[in-house]
Amino acid sequence: MAVKTVWSVEHACGHTADSDLSARPADQRAGYARWLAGRDCTGCWQATRTQDAEATASWLAGQRAAEAEAAQVWEVEFRMPPLEGGERAVAWGARCRHQLVTAAYAALVTEGTTSEAEWAVLEDAVRPVTRAGWWIDQREADPADLPELLAAATGTDRPTENPHF
Repeated sequence: MAVKTVWSVEHACGHTADSDLSARPADQRAGYARWLAGRDCTGCWQATRTQDAEATASWLAGQRAAEAEAAQVWEVEFRMPPLEGGERAVAWGARCRHQLVTAAYAALVTEGTTSEAEWAVLEDAVRPVTRAGWWIDQREADPADLPELLAAATGTDRPTENPHF
């Protein structure tokens, strides 16, 4: 007698569904049917996933708005020039610049040995770098590396931070 290929599975969500397990080896069908019984059916799983995705998207939009507002307030307070680039790149670059520069201040001045006067010089070096893409590219850089990154980006031998220009 052949091992059945279609199993009636009562899922954890309470729904019952017939599952075609013919693609699985005969000796693995019973175990897989047991595993399926511990999970929601496909319809319930997709509904939960859609709700989770919507909640995540809503939360992320709120986070991005809060970050953008914080970056905008910071730009005004520290007289940072507007960034150049596409609309989305400028918004993203502004958030990246704000996060990197504030993290660098914490690492170099608050926790490090950089004086406020030295920081003021470094802050002045931030202002000429107005290409949003440069700040996006540096988003994962170590904040303590900001002085070296700025020196490379604003080197006197290059008119821009683009090494191929």
